This record gives sequence, structure tokens and C-alpha cells, in this order.
Amino acid sequence: MKKIICLLVTFSVLFGSLQAVEKKQKKKGKKTRAPLVIPAVSADKQICFALYTVQDSVLKMNVQFYPLPDEAPRVTYLEIEGGGQWNRISEASILDNDYGMGDGTKSWTALFRVVNWDHSKNWNYRVVHGNTCFYTGIVRCDPKDKNEIVVAGFTGNSNRDRGMKPDIIHNIKAHDPDLLFFSGDQSYDHKQHLAAWLLFGRQFGEIIKDRPTICLPDDHDVGQGNLWGHGGRKSKVSAGHDGGYFHPAQYVNEVQRAQTANLPDAYYSTPVEQNIGVYYTSLNVGGIDFAIIEDRKFKTGPSEIIPKMGPRPDHINDPKYDPKKVDVPEARLLGERQLKFLNEWGKDWKGAEMKAVLSQSVFANAAHIHHGKRLIADLDSNGWPQTGRNKAIDEIRKSFSLMIGGDQHLATVIHHGVDEWNDGGFSFCVPSIVNFYPRKWSPLEKGVNPVSDKLDHTGQFLDGFHNNVTMYAYANPDENEIMNDKWREDGIWGKLAAGHGIIRFNKGKRSISMECWPRGSNVTKPDAKQFVGWPVNITQEDNYGRKASAWLPMLNISGIIDPVVQVIEEGSQETIYSIRIKGNTFTPKVFKIGSYTVRIGDGDKLWKELKGIGSIDSKMGKTIDVKF
Repeated sequence: MKKIICLLVTFSVLFGSLQAVEKKQKKKGKKTRAPLVIPAVSADKQICFALYTVQDSVLKMNVQFYPLPDEAPRVTYLEIEGGGQWNRISEASILDNDYGMGDGTKSWTALFRVVNWDHSKNWNYRVVHGNTCFYTGIVRCDPKDKNEIVVAGFTGNSNRDRGMKPDIIHNIKAHDPDLLFFSGDQSYDHKQHLAAWLLFGRQFGEIIKDRPTICLPDDHDVGQGNLWGHGGRKSKVSAGHDGGYFHPAQYVNEVQRAQTANLPDAYYSTPVEQNIGVYYTSLNVGGIDFAIIEDRKFKTGPSEIIPKMGPRPDHINDPKYDPKKVDVPEARLLGERQLKFLNEWGKDWKGAEMKAVLSQSVFANAAHIHHGKRLIADLDSNGWPQTGRNKAIDEIRKSFSLMIGGDQHLATVIHHGVDEWNDGGFSFCVPSIVNFYPRKWSPLEKGVNPVSDKLDHTGQFLDGFHNNVTMYAYANPDENEIMNDKWREDGIWGKLAAGHGIIRFNKGKRSISMECWPRGSNVTKPDAKQFVGWPVNITQEDNYGRKASAWLPMLNISGIIDPVVQVIEEGSQETIYSIRIKGNTFTPKVFKIGSYTVRIGDGDKLWKELKGIGSIDSKMGKTIDVKF
């Protein structure tokens, strides 16, 4: 009887809240949207889904439960199959931490951390709760023997489509990726993260349970339309443009715990302001080393340092706007902690053949049209602040890393430039899962040196902050659908440039292929088509496109397979770049005449160092034999 009364009270409160929301929305002339309701589940279905990664022989698996009744046990167990039976290897407490939003919502997560994990084979696992609940999946072996490592990339799971995603699940199973990367906005229900996260688990758990998965919480995940984390400080406005987090730090930490606790241990674990945790780290999958960064957490809020030049503090449409004046000294992007991390990670090639950087967004302002309205510049994009953007690209290019991100509601492939066009690396902004707020790449002038005959506006441009960008591909929404409300009910997401990205790292060729697939496509059919302009194919060395000013002698290396080469300028002691080459010869390029130290090794303990190597004018010059 108590349970029935409780349910009736809950329904009454929920119905009353919904009526209030409907009245408020009707006054504003907006369509209503019911709040999410967490479904009741039986005791054998209390586990919603589980995310895992394995790094350095440590398995971390974060299990998301539905809210448990008082009588349910608060401990869960991890078992693996072997010898014809299930063997219990770990147990974990189920955390019922309060989200801190005043509504009593709790987190219901359990984290397994298993050391000395045998990553050389597939393991069938099951998570056990009580006597009847068994959640099963596969912890895959490290695919280091595969020549091609495949990553599936997603972003923007808007609540405008709360249904299941069978089209995506079917396609991802066909791609059979080695890693899933969700770059942000897995949940859009700002004050209801638990309900939205459980929905996300029902939508994508079927593919997550069998593959390592990275989720980066972005602005909507922590309950904000945009996020400038400003080192973790408290924001005074819900829009967040003053910098910081609007909702309680407890809420932010529980969101991060749910979405990132499965990631390898943080590189530097010291929290930021309000004791908000950090999670930036790295993960090696099959010899592809991924840096996982937090490009929102340390970014400076614009409203206190940049004058308002548009309808809101982050949107600039003043024709008198000067891009140089918004690149103020106080503005930060990644912050010194993450720049140091990228520098150290970029030089560490133990077990790595190629590298990539995963972020919430990409380092450019590529969207000219926001839901039908033209902007000159968007301060929410990582094109601003320009100095911080350039510092990030400079560190990333030193490891010849591809950059992968999302957030922008506009799929693009861009070759970035710092001092000139194309002297940095490439980025792939993957398309939104649900593109409720479509954007367009629509420059008013033609690009210089176009790179595609399939798209009208490729080539070299200045973005809204006058950063050098070369557009290789973009997926604009259908003009006729952008302002048509009908798609909101019909779910015609493909026409609004929704979809997913696939990135293929070919270790043998040191090449990268970027694919962009629209919602509604069936990748198993022979006539399945990607968005126009894709795939885009590049080489590893394209990710440091800076032109050589001089060269060092060709290295002829023997006694070691595919060595790592590091080039260090002796005057500044700066590592210019590090790369694992394919083969046994390499001619290092340098960017000014001088004396250099070259380190050659296996990326672990075996190294040789050549000092005082002078630069030469020609690539076809001297040769140095290096024997191991």
C-alpha cells in the first residue's frame, strides 16, 4: 500500500510539473515536451548498461543501474567465463550518490577496476546483481595484430528524438569498430541526467557492451546550452557565458562519474575549482594512441572580457567587429595543464604506432549559418580564443595526430593552419546523431585553392576569428528542411545532415580514411552513399603539414623495426616533433637552420641519441647509419 501511495504522489507531482511546463511553454508559443520518466524495471533488468576500457593491463568498467528499491543489495559482481564456468573476479559497491539537485535523484553506478587484465584474448563477462540479474558482454582483446583500427564517432544525441536508434545500431554492428567515441551531449535533458543517461544506455548499450567506449560530457550533459568551464568556477547565469558551471558541483561530478569513470586514470588528477574532478587521459587501442582532452573545462567565459557584439554574448554579428581585439591575453582554451599533458603524451610512443586527439569540439569556427541565421563568429567554438587555439594545434601537430571531435552540428574535415594555411593537422568533426539545431558552412566567397570538385566551397578560408582553415568536406542540411517543423515529428534526420563518422587508421600504410554516413543509410547495401565529399583520405605525415625550411641527413636505421624518431632543437631544447616511422629510412624536416639532436628508438627502453646534427638545404643530402 505504501508503494502505491508513493507512486500516486510521484505521478501527481510529475503531472503537476508537466502541466506547469505546458502552461509556461504555451505562453511563449513553444511546443511542449514531456519530461523523461525512468521506467520501472523488474529485478532481473536492474542493470541498464556498462562501459569499459583497458589500458596498461587495467580494466575499468562502469556499470549503470536503474534506481534500486530499498531491499535490493548494494553490491555487484564481475565474472568472466573460463573453463566452462563463470568465475567471479571482482566486486564493487553500488554508489547511490545524490546528484545535488534537490529532487533526491541518485547516481546508481558501480565501478570495477581489475589489474593484471589479460588483454591478449576476448573474454565473455557478466555483471551479476542479486540472484536474477545478469548483464553480459565481451571485453575484447587488444586488436594490436589488426592492420586497420576502426573508430566510430558520434555527437549530439538531442532529446528531439528519444526513440531507439536501430538504424545506427545496425550500421555500427556492420562497421564492427574497435572503439566507440561519443564526443558529447549524450543527454539533453538538463536537470534529468540520470533519466537521460539511462535512455542513452537503452539506445546504445547493445554496441557499447562489447567494445571499449569513450564518452566526453559536454555542455548539455551538465545542464547548460553552452559551456566555458573557466577552471571549474561557479557561473552566475544559466547560459554560462560568464564562465563556469551553473549547476551544483555535485551534479557536475556525478555526470562525469557516470560518463567517464570507465576511462583510464586521469593524467593529472588534481581537481579544478569547486572540487570538480578532471578526467583527461590517454587510451591505446591496437597501437593507436588516443589523447582524451577536456576542451570545455578550462576555457574562459567570454562575457566578462569581450564586449557584446550580437544578440547574445557568444554570437558576433557586428560588421565592425575586429577578430584581433577578441584574442585578449586573459582568454584561455586548454589551459597550461592540458598543454603540458599533450606535450608529454606526444613524446611517449610506447606501444603506439599512430596518434589521435579526441575532444568535445574541433579547433575552428566553421558554421556560418545557425538554424537559418548568419553569424560572423561564434565564441562557443574552439576557433576562439585564437592564441589558445594555436597553442593547442601546435602541441597536437608535434605528434602527427588527427583531431576528432563533435558538438558543432556540422560535419567537417578541415586542415588547420597556425602561421599559414595547412601547417597544422587535420580534424574531423563528426555529424550529430540528432541534428535538432542544424548549421551550415556557407562562406560568402569562394575558397582559394579548392580541394574538391564535388563541393562548391572547399579550399583555403579565414574562419570567423581569422584562423587559417582549409575546408576539405562539409555536410550541410537540406535547405528545404532547415526551417520545416515537420521533421521534428517525422524524424527525417538524414536530410538535416545527422549521422555518424567512421575513422580508419591503417597502420601498414600510415594512412587515415574518414567516412561520414547519413542517418537513414544502410551501410551493408552496395549502393549505400556517404555524404557528398566523403571519404577523405590523408597520410599520417599530413597531420604536420608545416613546410620544411631545411633538412637533416637521411637516417638509415637497422636492427629495429619501425622506430620512433624525435627531433629536438638544441638551442631551445624543444622537441620539434616525434613520429613512429614505417620502414627503416627517414629524412627529418626542420623549420629553421641550426643544430639538432635526433633520438631514435623503440619508444620504450631502447634509444640512441645523435647530437649536433646540422641542418642542410637539400633533402637529397647526407646519410647517417644508425645501427641497433
